[in-house]
Amino acid sequence: MPNAYYQTGTERATRVNELFTSIAPRYDRINDIQSFGMHHRWKDRLVRLAKLQPGDRALDVCCGTGDITERLAATGAESTGLDFTASMLDVARERAQKSETKITYLQGDAMQLPFPDESFDAVTVGFGLRNLSDWETGLQEMHRVARPGGRLLVLDFGRPDDAVWRALYFAYLRLIVPVYGKLFCGNWSAYAYILESLKAYPAQRGVERAMTELKCHDVRVINYFGGAMSINLGIK
Repeated sequence: MPNAYYQTGTERATRVNELFTSIAPRYDRINDIQSFGMHHRWKDRLVRLAKLQPGDRALDVCCGTGDITERLAATGAESTGLDFTASMLDVARERAQKSETKITYLQGDAMQLPFPDESFDAVTVGFGLRNLSDWETGLQEMHRVARPGGRLLVLDFGRPDDAVWRALYFAYLRLIVPVYGKLFCGNWSAYAYILESLKAYPAQRGVERAMTELKCHDVRVINYFGGAMSINLGIK
């Protein structure tokens, strides 16, 4: 059965926006459940790898509810979060007000970032590059707005190299994760979408190749759980 939210081509952005609008109020809770709380550790590691100093500028693309953006701001960096979905940004802004964190949140397109070239010391994206209609354009935009020596960081679901583990992992995404969507969002398609999007995404190895083609240096892949989750790092 085709997924209600996964589309290719020009319809992709519209359907992804509908997806995240529908799950925004419960997004953080479901992330805790489906990752067994591990996503906090992955995001902490992502921010440590950014190596930000007070006064640096950081951009979090596809920022969602601001989980990573807040961590970037906690380093003392001037932090901006950008997302396509207004309802996700509403949650992010409410969180920032409660914590009295100074963050700029903007609604915008990750494939057409509204910033000049070489604007940021670190550019991150967590669980968002895979959702773009053209992830390579999104990565190119991240590279464009990074300063020389700036760090590009991508956190997302991975594609394990081992065929047996990959099959087991994909089975979990196909059979178990949609149950969370049904229980907590009333809609199994909201989280069945993850596997469909991952099938069409080259994951950490594809991002690694693309960073190398952009002439990033010190390109690294940090895998978790045998590559089921990964962080890509490249320095401009």
